[in-house]
Amino acid sequence: MNKRFDNLQNIIVDKTLDGVILTDGYNIDYLSGYKGHTGMLLVLGQDRYILTDSRYTEQAASEAREYFIIDIGMDGYSKTVKRLVEEKYSMEHGECESNVELNIGFEDQAISYSQYRALADVFDNSKVNLVHLEESVNKLRMIKSAEEIELIAKAEAIGDEAFNHIINFMEVGMTEKQVALELEVAMKSLGADGLSFDTIVASGKNSSMPHAVPTDKVIEDGDFVTMDFGCVYKGYCSDMTRTVYMGDELTEKQLEVYTTVLAAQKEALKAIKPGVVCSDIDKIARDYIAAAGYGDCFGHGLGHGVGLFIHEEPRFSRTCDEVLVPGMVLSVEPGIYLPGEFGVRIEDLIVVTEDGYENLADSPKVLILM
Repeated sequence: MNKRFDNLQNIIVDKTLDGVILTDGYNIDYLSGYKGHTGMLLVLGQDRYILTDSRYTEQAASEAREYFIIDIGMDGYSKTVKRLVEEKYSMEHGECESNVELNIGFEDQAISYSQYRALADVFDNSKVNLVHLEESVNKLRMIKSAEEIELIAKAEAIGDEAFNHIINFMEVGMTEKQVALELEVAMKSLGADGLSFDTIVASGKNSSMPHAVPTDKVIEDGDFVTMDFGCVYKGYCSDMTRTVYMGDELTEKQLEVYTTVLAAQKEALKAIKPGVVCSDIDKIARDYIAAAGYGDCFGHGLGHGVGLFIHEEPRFSRTCDEVLVPGMVLSVEPGIYLPGEFGVRIEDLIVVTEDGYENLADSPKVLILM
């Protein structure tokens, strides 16, 4: 935790700040260990606080041992922050200098308008400036430690076991909801603490929607079934997608699409290594799919970081200029989606190594005929 706090202090120094207010629950967890996802993390100089209400103070005290735990009581968050700022800087500078101008960073991408408005109001007519932190704190989580990678790998291994179970369970005549429920029960039975996102099971025409919600649709012979699922193990997420075929004979178009998606993923994987720009990896898969005639059928990014949260930085996308570094964990998930017909997506979770990458997913990608 001390190294993580030191990295936060580097942001404070680089941005010439006097403190920061963090509201993203995953960043609060990462920096303090407090997992309640209700509260704020406040840093003023070397002083660190977790602000929360009485429902979570005991939990925060046990998890964030290096932080002062503050019960916001009837004052609420904004007035409590103001009080702590005033106490800190009147104590350090003395009454005659208590009006010194201060810059306090806040997570502009992880705060509600009402929270921001309340902070702005309490500091109105004062010499406290609220400064956007943008993605700076989120980026602290981009490079995972060996311990973090081990937990993510365990979560992904649970997903592998769940997939092995589901392909022996699923059959024509079941509904998407039944399959999704079975996947979720399997992951939890195998040791998962929860789900990293809502499970996707999409069959037939529904598989053309990348984020389809499982329905009462019956899975039929001749359907592709796309399953996108993941679990949380000791706070860390997994993510995997497999598309299987219900039946014995595919159409020529179905086979072509599946083969194209798998080949595009393999081409992208071959290029992953330290020093490569994320957008270049996205381009490899995107160009391959476009060359096969399906360029308009792949709209989302190729992948995203995975860790405490299911969507983290960096991203394999057309706009991400981050350079790959050992310890980054990302999904690689090309897809082709034909509205009104079907869709195919294949997703693995990889960790960038010193000379390439390691694939944390072990489930087969050769097309499975059910």
